[in-house]
Amino acid sequence: MLGVARIATHQVIPAMQRGEWSEVVAIASRDEAKASAAAGPLGIRRAYGSYDALIDDPDVEAIYNPLPNHLHVPWTIRALEAGKHVLCEKPIGLDVADAKKLIDARDRTGRLVQEAFMVRTHPQWTTAREMVQQGRIGDLRSISGYFSYFNRDAGNIRNIPDYGGGALMDIGCYLIHTSRMIFDREPARVIGLIDRDPDMRVDRLTSMILDFEIGHAIGTCSTQVVAYQRMHIVGTSGRIEIEIPFNAPADRPCRIFVDDGRDLFGGGIETITIPAVDQYTLQGDLFSKAVREGGPVAYPLEDTVANMEVIEAVFRSAQTARWQKP
Repeated sequence: MLGVARIATHQVIPAMQRGEWSEVVAIASRDEAKASAAAGPLGIRRAYGSYDALIDDPDVEAIYNPLPNHLHVPWTIRALEAGKHVLCEKPIGLDVADAKKLIDARDRTGRLVQEAFMVRTHPQWTTAREMVQQGRIGDLRSISGYFSYFNRDAGNIRNIPDYGGGALMDIGCYLIHTSRMIFDREPARVIGLIDRDPDMRVDRLTSMILDFEIGHAIGTCSTQVVAYQRMHIVGTSGRIEIEIPFNAPADRPCRIFVDDGRDLFGGGIETITIPAVDQYTLQGDLFSKAVREGGPVAYPLEDTVANMEVIEAVFRSAQTARWQKP
């Protein structure tokens, strides 16, 4: 584990430790004391005072990279070149060119690398996708999503433009990723509208429309409104609503609502309860299993680049006030 980021110490590491295919053997920080302080409560045997020292440990087979966005690509390449496989937090790069560097490094080193969009492993999403593919809601026509929280701390990495901060990169990427996954194709064009924080200059409110030709996805993300998230998947004869689509709790069941539209008061709603699972455990085991069995990973970097191309197109559209092709 590179770094002692909260997502690593509070979510990813404990989840991986509960997995069948993963063992967390080392953690690194630029401050050895911080690494040791994190390692102790988590029962991790080795703590390093530099990322290089961990990467050079011959007993470490794979790296999880939860560093700030601008450090994803350089440290992932460093690990690949040292012979390690890498599971890297999203978004994997700052732009398309950045992400494409990893394809070159993957092909050159023969190591496995994957972007950590953990939501793809959660049964609520696999169930929703299967229902769409099986025609449960008729022909898919529309997806709408919302994802937000409030954070105006100028020192937080999510509010620093040079570190890849802002709503679209941090959470809007989920709206794009899951819409592409459910439509099972790429958008032909996108349009975006952005409101930036006047002081920090990161996008604090971003809305977008993705035109998939057979239907549309609309989404809004914000880092400066009340915390909320929801996804609606709408077809010609029904709709699916995912109650907590992205931060699915590991300690309680999740719910999907499937509505046949017979009345506006919910008389046609079926509630599907998904038993409690930890999507970080599932993600870690899928990646580790791919390492053990020689690959491939479940979600290749080519998909990662395609997602980044849509993100870039939304940014371009907001600047030009025109539709943009990814």
